[in-house]
Amino acid sequence: MTELILVISIYLIIFNSALVWSLRKLSKGNTTDKCSELALSVVISVKNEENNLSSLIEKLKEQSYPRERFEVIFVDDNSTDSTYSRLKDLISDLPNFSVLKADNKVFNGKRGALQIGIEKAKFEYILITDGDCKPDPGWIAACYKKFSEGFDFIFGLAPFFQTEGFTNSIACFENLRSTFLTFSAAQLGIPYSAAARNFGFRKMAFHNIGGFNNTVDTISGDDDLLLREAVKNRLNIGIVIEESSSVFSNTKENLNEYFNQKARHTSTSYKYLFKHKLFLGLWHIPNIAIIVALPLYFYSPYLWIIPAVKLIIDLASIETIKKQIGYKFTIWQTLFLQVVYELFLILHLINAKTKKIEWKEG
Repeated sequence: MTELILVISIYLIIFNSALVWSLRKLSKGNTTDKCSELALSVVISVKNEENNLSSLIEKLKEQSYPRERFEVIFVDDNSTDSTYSRLKDLISDLPNFSVLKADNKVFNGKRGALQIGIEKAKFEYILITDGDCKPDPGWIAACYKKFSEGFDFIFGLAPFFQTEGFTNSIACFENLRSTFLTFSAAQLGIPYSAAARNFGFRKMAFHNIGGFNNTVDTISGDDDLLLREAVKNRLNIGIVIEESSSVFSNTKENLNEYFNQKARHTSTSYKYLFKHKLFLGLWHIPNIAIIVALPLYFYSPYLWIIPAVKLIIDLASIETIKKQIGYKFTIWQTLFLQVVYELFLILHLINAKTKKIEWKEG
């Protein structure tokens, strides 16, 4: 038993230390330098977002990047509210903003609307975000810097606004853990997931991998599946983590909405490449096993070494990325939310298999 405990503890230390080590060079740089070399197109698919449009457009107007060097294309995906007319009014005096209707979509769901915007984009470099998001002022400038380094696909920080309530807390904690995993995996050369609200690519690279043609495995998850195709085609994938480059969004208001959202996201993971599934398995299975086996710890005091080691590693990994995102969790919150997070992973897997997955209505 002692030998088994030692082996598991060493495994946890080595695997998690590798993840922490992979992020050692990630630091927030400065995006205040003048940057007007590249022209970019921001494509946003919107569906029933009339209440979010004003704040989003204000954030896009506040971008530090030269206005003449970027355009914003909204694509209204058959909204049933006043999204389209509201957009027309809000951008009437903004020459670099436009709005289209998603008529005659080639693909179902959100990717069909995005496809229309991408094809209409004037520029080679494309950025994607969502209608309910609020990008930092340095978002476009930071993405420019990463594209200028020769990357074909990029993704950046996409935190939630941290407020109050259990749903918000678990969603923010899950976002924190996912950010740690996705960024460390990318640094280790195995990028597997990205948040659609802070995502970009070269238009030529998008077409070279077949665009959305190879991403119709699920109704959602076009960002992860595009990343999968980019990995398969050995394209250069970069991470954006510069100062003031995050794209924020609100969490769902209740657990039911949260679980529906996670069911959509998790359903995509079944379509990952084998090496990505292996990476996630090596991370999640030991963590879940340690929590599920808690009752056994009372039979031997030595067994408590494993959760003790895990706790130290979890705190270290959380601290590695927490300041980059801006989340604040106490040690006690971390302890509680870590257990809930691992248990919820099981529920997400079940929901992804049993729920009918549809793109959000708003």
